[in-house]
Amino acid sequence: MEFLIIIVVMAVGLVVAFIRHRRVKEHIGPVEFPSVWRTVLEQKVTFYRQLDGQAKQRFEADVVRFLEKVRIVGVDTSVDLTDRLLVASSAVIPVFGFPQWDYTFLDEVLLYPGAFDRQYAVGNQSGEHITGMVGTGGAMEGKMILSKPALHQGFSNETDRKNVGIHEFIHLLDKEDGAIDGIPTILNNKTFALPWLQLIRQKIADIMKGKNEIDFYGATNETEFLAVVGEYFFERPHLLQKNHPQLYALLAKAFNQDTTAVLKPNTTGPAKLGRNSPCPCGSGKKYKECCMVK
Repeated sequence: MEFLIIIVVMAVGLVVAFIRHRRVKEHIGPVEFPSVWRTVLEQKVTFYRQLDGQAKQRFEADVVRFLEKVRIVGVDTSVDLTDRLLVASSAVIPVFGFPQWDYTFLDEVLLYPGAFDRQYAVGNQSGEHITGMVGTGGAMEGKMILSKPALHQGFSNETDRKNVGIHEFIHLLDKEDGAIDGIPTILNNKTFALPWLQLIRQKIADIMKGKNEIDFYGATNETEFLAVVGEYFFERPHLLQKNHPQLYALLAKAFNQDTTAVLKPNTTGPAKLGRNSPCPCGSGKKYKECCMVK
């Protein structure tokens, strides 16, 4: 009887090893990537478009792996291929310097038809216009909410230093050490943490005094500062490096990538929003009545 049990255990072990081996093999070599997916990325995602051939293959593999592991669900809105690829690209870009990265604290991304409030209601009932949120605790643990219009806006405007998808995935990357605290995991030691915090405090003070061009929302706290300057790092790296060289150097270390080597310098300057332009957050209001006053 004992001998039979040993044989059964060994057989189960062999099956498990075989399954694991198959899973590993599935991700070795080029990933099957539909041409229509590649077309969407070329048209919509500047970061992908400017990668070289081998790096594009790695980006594609990361997109496939993300979509295999994370559900993307529409709440009172549909979800199409472009939506899914923009969510996946938002996830891949911040961690592109860390091959084979999988987010620990994410199971599902919920797409909303517009901005929402803290009770997850879409519209202007409370006056809040939230375009992205990482769930923490309870039923929202493992979830992220993104406004679908804001997600698309983040990729359609390449010069405004704003991308809500990247912003929220930076928060999720920040959470990998157990807390969303504005200190990137790779800088979370005494050697780097103190200079990082000192720099954050100085930059936040400058924002409050109107002494730099970093988005005012970055002055909210250390957590939001990291996400806001992270958007800047991935959208306008050359400008960030020019205006804030020390900050750029630390972010390059935190994200383990040099975005100035990927993205071409933008010579046209940021796209300008007029006071009466539709607000890019997706609230449906004019810019002067919404984010301009924040």
